[in-house]
Amino acid sequence: MRLAYGTSFMEITDFIGDLDVLGTETGADIGLNDVEIGQRLENPVGSPPLEDLIDSRDRILLVVPDSTRNAGAGIIANLMVRRLIASGVEPYNIAAVFATGIHRPVTEEERTQILTPFLAQRLKSHNHVATDLMKKAGLDSTGFSLKGRTSNGIDVWLNRVLDEYERVVTIGSVGFHYFAGFSGGRKLICPGLASSETITSTHRLAFDFENKTRASGVAAGVLHGNPVHETFLECAAMAPPTFSLNTMVSEDCGITEVVCGHWRESHERMCEMYGERNTLEISEKRELVIVSCGGSPSDLNLIQAHKSLDAASKACNEGGTIVLLAECRDGLGREDFMKWFSFGSSEAIAEALCENYEVNGQTAWSLRTKTEMFDVRIVTSLDSESVGAMGMSAHRTLGEALSGLEGKRGYIIPTGHRTLVKIK
Repeated sequence: MRLAYGTSFMEITDFIGDLDVLGTETGADIGLNDVEIGQRLENPVGSPPLEDLIDSRDRILLVVPDSTRNAGAGIIANLMVRRLIASGVEPYNIAAVFATGIHRPVTEEERTQILTPFLAQRLKSHNHVATDLMKKAGLDSTGFSLKGRTSNGIDVWLNRVLDEYERVVTIGSVGFHYFAGFSGGRKLICPGLASSETITSTHRLAFDFENKTRASGVAAGVLHGNPVHETFLECAAMAPPTFSLNTMVSEDCGITEVVCGHWRESHERMCEMYGERNTLEISEKRELVIVSCGGSPSDLNLIQAHKSLDAASKACNEGGTIVLLAECRDGLGREDFMKWFSFGSSEAIAEALCENYEVNGQTAWSLRTKTEMFDVRIVTSLDSESVGAMGMSAHRTLGEALSGLEGKRGYIIPTGHRTLVKIK
């Protein structure tokens, strides 16, 4: 069978083993057409249609994901812009902002890919930058405004671009997130448009500093009782979007479902649908798991690819082998990511996190716990030295990575980032 790798595929050939497929294979989904998407836009959850919420004189900001997310944002944005213009909104009053969080800025090529060439040429767009140098220097912030403080004491600094528009519309995809429960929705506001200080403070909630492990309630597919999710909700409520569009996408056919409406209610409805469709129960873990991230952008860098490794770890016996297909053409995802592995063990990384917490340090700790627990073989473009320092072995082909594993019982997960495995 074919497994996605970057923008291409690799095939499992001539491998003798007892392998069952978990999740949707590439080509199995059916995408929605414009008429079907339009029907969903006309039936929002917990809200009137967007056209009933706006005035023709309103300035409207579309909040869209960056290059690490496939949300079908261009398709949705095109439909929304046409509807807004038909309602009397002037095209020059519509703009977009890329909710990058602490990721790198969107390039011009990515801007065109995300918004489509048509909108990229016609809409003003903003690139969010989480670090405000003036704010760090103790001066008045030019890029962020303080919206308030959460119930657990976090100051919520959000991009001032949100204050420049009367109406804010978020467009994002929903998927499993290994500590926020699900992606999309409120995450487009925080962490998507938050300052680095606010992002760090909210992400700290995922780590139990006393026991040096994942905090209670924090897990993929979990919203209720998840302190990270609940704090993201508080942050977003301080600058609530007028309307939210939540998509479910597949790697090969685009948008497979849309739920829109109230920013919180529509996201929760989509999370429920996504969880029902993509949670798989297995009777046993096995000694081999072959997992693809689903290709680009889910394997754009290692920080993104880790989410699929996390999914595979739920189906593998301790001491077993995980073969991860992750091209990582954009590298690790952060220039400072490798420094965490200089500490050595996951326990040492946890100690370092307690001393000086950083968001990506927690990802490094999570990755290292898995490379200590499993034999992780990654098929990737990353260099062997860096991969080795993280406790994995690097391979250039799938056949090379599978060498010596013949006869093993295992699973194939074609799209790790959208698969949640549970034991019956």
